[in-house]
Amino acid sequence: MTDELTAVDEDHPTETMDDAGPAELSETALEALLFVAEKPLTRREIATISGVDRATVDDRLGDLEVALASRGIRLVLSGDRVELVTAPEAGALIARYVGADAVRLSPASLETLAIVAYRQPVTKAAIERIRGVDSDYTIRTLLHRRLVVELGRSDAPGRPYLYGTGFEFLERFGLTSLEELPLLDVDVAARLAQEDAAADMADDTDAEAGAGTLSPDGSAEAS
Repeated sequence: MTDELTAVDEDHPTETMDDAGPAELSETALEALLFVAEKPLTRREIATISGVDRATVDDRLGDLEVALASRGIRLVLSGDRVELVTAPEAGALIARYVGADAVRLSPASLETLAIVAYRQPVTKAAIERIRGVDSDYTIRTLLHRRLVVELGRSDAPGRPYLYGTGFEFLERFGLTSLEELPLLDVDVAARLAQEDAAADMADDTDAEAGAGTLSPDGSAEAS
């Protein structure tokens, strides 16, 4: 009996994922993958998981984006990252279900979030120059809620973090891309332009102040 079973097993070996080879990435499979993902996926991650090339991933993403255009779930692409979000027109209904009051933002958070959205990538120092107050707690709150994300570090002295908006921001405000942000008021845009110029001057001053050498006793000497 054992020999017979062995023979059967040899004739019909158990197929593994490696034996089966890469599967075709269908639009349905891609939608299911993005649905269960707990975070945005990159095109590279999707290609690796599905065993297809990047061109195939891009093709299926395009197909899925078109297919979902008139449905309750939409596909959002931000750079190399991809995620499924709820449709903007369903926002009011969903807010009633999840309880909008539980995630209501304070005026300080809304002000900070607006600065990040329109100025990104932006440092904490630039945010505080515009607001005129310390914004450390507010930024940490927005980071915790994933409305704001860290985008990397600035080349300025001290290499401070650069902040921008994340997928949660787009979904919360019913946007599919940052290009859909409303245009700024003329006076506000002018104020931000002045802040940009002031920030550049401050960075230049910091760089000049740090461009010195250390004497043997540890004090700075101008170069």
